[in-house]
Amino acid sequence: MNGPGGTSRPGEASGPASAGDGAASAGHAVLSDATWPAGNAPRDQAAGPGRSGRPGRSGRPRRPGRSRRRWRVALCVLALAGIVAGAIWALLGSRLLAVRSVVVTGTRLVPQSEVLAVAGIRLGTPLIRVNPAQVAARVETIRQVQSAQVTRSWPDRVVIAVRERTPALAVTAPGGGFDLVDPGGVIVQWAAVLGELPARLRASVASVTAPSPDQVTLRLASGVTVLWGGTGHAQAKAEELGLLLPTHASYYDVSAQGSAVTN
Repeated sequence: MNGPGGTSRPGEASGPASAGDGAASAGHAVLSDATWPAGNAPRDQAAGPGRSGRPGRSGRPRRPGRSRRRWRVALCVLALAGIVAGAIWALLGSRLLAVRSVVVTGTRLVPQSEVLAVAGIRLGTPLIRVNPAQVAARVETIRQVQSAQVTRSWPDRVVIAVRERTPALAVTAPGGGFDLVDPGGVIVQWAAVLGELPARLRASVASVTAPSPDQVTLRLASGVTVLWGGTGHAQAKAEELGLLLPTHASYYDVSAQGSAVTN
């Protein structure tokens, strides 16, 4: 086809060439984004620069489940911290778990007031701060105490179980009378027995034993046994024994005042 601009061949665009057309190769049409109808652009171009057809990381929506899990973990941590703080306060700062009473058991020789004074436990002290081993060590410094066991009885009590020394025999004391000693040789109690006996009877005493503080027993050289009992009322017991000895019995029990027994 011939025209004013010269001869044109089939397949070539006719008309004057534009500035953009100069960059294109002959016989090929150049298409721009504006050439495609709306909504029909190729997928690679529609996706924009970057990965073909795949949205970038910045374009992903956040999952709501992950945020909820984070809140649950934070709430659990706060709840655990509150429980720990409450337990510490209850043990160390609250009067709900403080010492309200101290109980002493197993004492016969030692007054309970002495055990309490030596133990040194103050009422109102948080029970968790009471050291059973230290309290037991203080109580065991009492001469008549062989061992002590201290336990915390929740929520507000301490129990001190005392095991006293058991007198095994009586040893003559320098100032008169006898000292009651345990099998280890520890003096448990001083018993003024011989000093209260009549002179004739005192000279005939061969030995003194004391299975317990209220079971002092005299053995005379003649083989007679006298259950003296405790150290109290010694003068009255001596008078009763003096009246009973002429009966020539082998056993006398003057441990209970006013009710002597012979055998």
